[in-house]
Amino acid sequence: MSEPPSYPDGFFDREDEQEDSIFYSVPRLVVHIDASTIDALTDAYRELLDEKNEVLDLMSSWVSHLPPEMSFPRVAGLGMNEAELEQNPRLHEFARQNLNLNPELPFPDSSFDAVLNAVSIQYLVRPVEVFQSAARILRPGGVHIIALSHRCFPTKAIRGFRELAPEERGRVVQTYFEKAGDYEPPVFLDRSPHVGDPLWIVMARRT
Repeated sequence: MSEPPSYPDGFFDREDEQEDSIFYSVPRLVVHIDASTIDALTDAYRELLDEKNEVLDLMSSWVSHLPPEMSFPRVAGLGMNEAELEQNPRLHEFARQNLNLNPELPFPDSSFDAVLNAVSIQYLVRPVEVFQSAARILRPGGVHIIALSHRCFPTKAIRGFRELAPEERGRVVQTYFEKAGDYEPPVFLDRSPHVGDPLWIVMARRT
């Protein structure tokens, strides 16, 4: 397989390079996609996850969009704002960590069956390192699911995502998987509802 392309200079730059903890210190109990797209994401999780899965909700907040009828044995959250994480009824446990400062996930090897990231991938400045760590904590055959849409906090989104066309962003996430290694070839799914925000999913399984 050919080597994934390199990223141009400035690709991971942001308008606001101030310490992330300052920006995320204020709880934002809002959703970042509309109701029909939330339903589409929940349906995707319903299809792609097993109720026996132990799940890590990465870059989590006060809502995880997991199917309400699926009672996972473990749902851990990792995010930036403690008040938001405390409000999330699906989390059995949570941790606070700035992945842009420390991309190594604070969990042992082979801890989870699924790692999820819902509409937050555009804020990572060291995504390949995060994906490498996610592969480490996934069990063999476990799945890493990235959901993308078109909304963001523009000052905190990386330059690449601000400037690329929406359909090209999914390809960028595919390169994260390819560069990280230890994943099967990534799969792209368009789960956009007929009316509402777009929803694209890029996913790959741990080898």
